[in-house]
Amino acid sequence: MRALWLSLAVLGTTALAQAVVVVVSGSVALLGDTVHNAADALTALPLGIAFVLGRRAATRRFTYGYGRAEDLAGIVIVLTIAASGTFAAWTAVDRLLDPRPMRHIPVVAAAALIGFLGNEWVARHRIRVGREIGSAALVADGLHARTDGFTSLAVLVGAGGAALGLQLADPLVGLAIAAAILLVLRDAAREVFRRVMDAVEPELVDRAERALRQVEGVRDVGELRLRWIGHRLRAEVAVVVDGEATVRRAHRIAVDAEHALLHAVPKLTAALVHADPAPAPGETDPHLALAHHAPS
Repeated sequence: MRALWLSLAVLGTTALAQAVVVVVSGSVALLGDTVHNAADALTALPLGIAFVLGRRAATRRFTYGYGRAEDLAGIVIVLTIAASGTFAAWTAVDRLLDPRPMRHIPVVAAAALIGFLGNEWVARHRIRVGREIGSAALVADGLHARTDGFTSLAVLVGAGGAALGLQLADPLVGLAIAAAILLVLRDAAREVFRRVMDAVEPELVDRAERALRQVEGVRDVGELRLRWIGHRLRAEVAVVVDGEATVRRAHRIAVDAEHALLHAVPKLTAALVHADPAPAPGETDPHLALAHHAPS
């Protein structure tokens, strides 16, 4: 939450300073950058609401808690990016059809540098904190801010072209910024879609399987499922144990398997382990059959 409020303050101040320069200069490239920075600052609000909801305890209706609110915040962020890109493109096209000279070019260049510095600071802070707590949404938002910083530098190109008398340089750079926003939109939408569809990194599954196979008493690993709930992972797995093991022994192996998973998989906070007896000769274990022959 502290990272979000700091980001909101820094980007909000940056966007406000740029907005003042837009009014006096009439630069559409800087206008597109300002709108994008303002939109990026406002993405802190849905994320903040999601983090607050995620702290609430599970209930009989929401038995997994409220961590999914973070995925909903991701959808809001994607829609915000799309709206800012559309506005930037529309403004640039309008200026191409109705060219107007850029005023106060040195001030525009200074505002572009302010935009870059503000975005780069926010990007580093969001990425660092996001990786510490395991929030893909916060890391993605940090990468988004870093891209915004480079679009701010692109405004310098437009200011340089205007200084050389190239009147169309400003709206053309505005279109380039709109295109860059669309690229960010594509990456952000893909990340949010994967989270909504319960996608996880395959290396996490590999790490979990290796950890389970090293547990004493585990003969094989059947179904293994991981899912993100907010910025926390949950696991469900079936392990095969000796068919002659007592219930107490099978439970002990399941507990050891749970502990191994919690230590081996980063950000994993809960694991449900089911112990299956090894099938007798001629029998097929249904969990293993499903795990080995499930459609891709």
